[in-house]
This record gives sequence, C-alpha cells and structure tokens, in this order.
Amino acid sequence: MAAKILVLYSQPSDTDGFDKYYFETHAPLARKIPHLRSMKFNAGPPVAMAGTAPHLVVELEFDTMADLQAGMASPEGQAAAADLQNFAEDPTVLVYETRLDG
Repeated sequence: MAAKILVLYSQPSDTDGFDKYYFETHAPLARKIPHLRSMKFNAGPPVAMAGTAPHLVVELEFDTMADLQAGMASPEGQAAAADLQNFAEDPTVLVYETRLDG
C-alpha cells in the first residue's frame, strides 16, 4: 500500500512570489526527501466542489507509511517541513495510507 502526503496551499497574497519560491526553492528541497517515489502538482487551477479552491495541490507518494515516516524524520524531510514557514500561509497537510477499492 502506498502512503501519501497531500498538501493544499491556500490562495497566497502574492501568487507570483509564491510560485517562484515554491518551484525554485521548496520543491527542490522536497525532492531530496529519502524514499520519495513521486511528487505531483495540479496541472491547472484547482476547482472546488465546495468551499474555496486552493492555489496549489501537491501529492508526495512513498511506497509505505514506514518509508513516509522515515523520509519525513530525515534531515531532508525536516528541512522541507521547516521551509513551509518561509512561504506558505497556513497550508493544509494530510498524511494517509491508500488501499485498493474492494
């Protein structure tokens, strides 16, 4: 079963500044997290079926919850987590394990 971190970034006051920092600084930090299998971003503006749509949705995938936990406990994972305060305004961070339907 895969384990995922889903991060929803609310609409920032400066979208251009947010995007520049995120893709030039934060994403490269996150890509260094051990055991990270993939990192995906929304391809276009998210659309909310209820509530307010976030500015950016990011999915980080690991093979297992143990890999996720080890990756986030690593110095690289801690650096990426600490960097959130440098650009993100109250992100929603969800951590979960997936299973097949049925």
